[in-house]
Amino acid sequence: MDFEFKPLTLDMAASAKADALVVLWPDSPPAACVGSAGAGLLEWVQKVAKTGDLEDGVGKLVSATLGTQCVAGRLVVVRAGDGSAAALRKACLAAAATLRAAHVKKAMLFTGLLNVAPGGFRAASVAFAEATYVYSTTLSKGKTRYLKHLTVVQPESAGIEAELVQAQALVKGIELAKEWANRPANHATPTLLADAASKLDKMKHVRVEVLGPKEVAELGMGAFMAVAQGSYEPLRFIVIRYNGGSKQQAPVALVGKGITFDTGGISIKPAPEMDEMKFDMGGAASVLGAMQAIAELQPSINVVAVIPSCENMPDGRAIKPGDVVTSMSGQTIEILNTDAEGRLILCDALTYVAKLKPSTVIDVATLTGACVIALGHVRTGLFTASQLLAEQLMLAGEAVQDPCWRMPLDDEYGEGLKSNFADMANVAGRPGGAVSAAKFLQKFVGELNWAHLDIAGTAWKSGAAKGSTGRPVGLLVQYVLDEAARVQLAKAGLKAPKQAN
Repeated sequence: MDFEFKPLTLDMAASAKADALVVLWPDSPPAACVGSAGAGLLEWVQKVAKTGDLEDGVGKLVSATLGTQCVAGRLVVVRAGDGSAAALRKACLAAAATLRAAHVKKAMLFTGLLNVAPGGFRAASVAFAEATYVYSTTLSKGKTRYLKHLTVVQPESAGIEAELVQAQALVKGIELAKEWANRPANHATPTLLADAASKLDKMKHVRVEVLGPKEVAELGMGAFMAVAQGSYEPLRFIVIRYNGGSKQQAPVALVGKGITFDTGGISIKPAPEMDEMKFDMGGAASVLGAMQAIAELQPSINVVAVIPSCENMPDGRAIKPGDVVTSMSGQTIEILNTDAEGRLILCDALTYVAKLKPSTVIDVATLTGACVIALGHVRTGLFTASQLLAEQLMLAGEAVQDPCWRMPLDDEYGEGLKSNFADMANVAGRPGGAVSAAKFLQKFVGELNWAHLDIAGTAWKSGAAKGSTGRPVGLLVQYVLDEAARVQLAKAGLKAPKQAN
């Protein structure tokens, strides 16, 4: 989906050619507007608002055809509240859903009646893309994405174009993540995922390396190999480097769990909804999408993404409850539950990235059902020992409406990981399961500036809206952009602002 900006008044927008004109209506609408067509639109909206056709509440809307007052085939007026990014996202999701149902191809979005908050234009544009996204890869006739072009209009530019550039990159990254998370497991094997990552190698400052079973064995990734050994599909260890900073600059490391299908292994999952375990590589998909967006935006920073990818299957060679494996770090692990496999592949990936001496490590994983119970489907679970990193990630998430929530990491939560037969067990029981999983990963990061994002509740939706959300691509990209800005300010001897832009 493409975005552009044009400096137009409301009357000019009403006279411009488009399939639809969407007007964002503020809490405090203006009394008048310059231009006869603009004034006519205001009069019409004020009339329907008084009659109750335009209900109160952000996202409430009216849709109509006004003939000579609006050249566009359809006019949609939607309440956008106070102009905050969150309000604009809600309003534009509603408006875009109406346009999708009407098969609109080109739309104009008039924002000139609002005082749009920073990030609002980006939020509005991303919302239009989200509401009109369709998956079609494995459909014989496919589906059509009708809305392909959005023009944001208002009299003054006011930094809109910079936000639209970010929105364009974010949408590309989010939709790449959605594509690979949505694909059925037989169309998204570790090998195919590695092939998709390799395509990023053509982008400026990006280099991709893919390791197979032989190279992974040479590195001593015993935990990762243990999970992969039960599948016919060979594992892949994907490394994506974006070198936008100086050679001396320590990279930000992103690690994504890439279980392309999770049966649970010998500790097999119940059959109902097991099909949704194709989404268990949501962490890998989001890291892949984030790297796509970062490469589009070209920030002055180094980023390395690592994706350990395999299937978790109940083959005759599969790991068994009670088996003990040796991780890349040398620590041994008693596998009490083979369905707690994500942490096994992540622990070796964390050991690998530690050798790269990163400034920060953020791992992303659909790790625990316990996190869904704790936080539902609204906020991603955030685990870190660093107060500063927690604040930075939470601010980044709020800035792009991809929120997370900090969870505890008390040492007592790790007591259940003790084992009589290995250095640790891979599970610690049901109570506090999301925290004990994070405590397991913490054993492999040492003194690194590390955070773990549990996206089990936010990576996909079930039911009629079943599909990937593309989260947390927005959060990851915003954090990297913020970190790039902090690095540049530090070079100039200035202090970074506390709040993310």
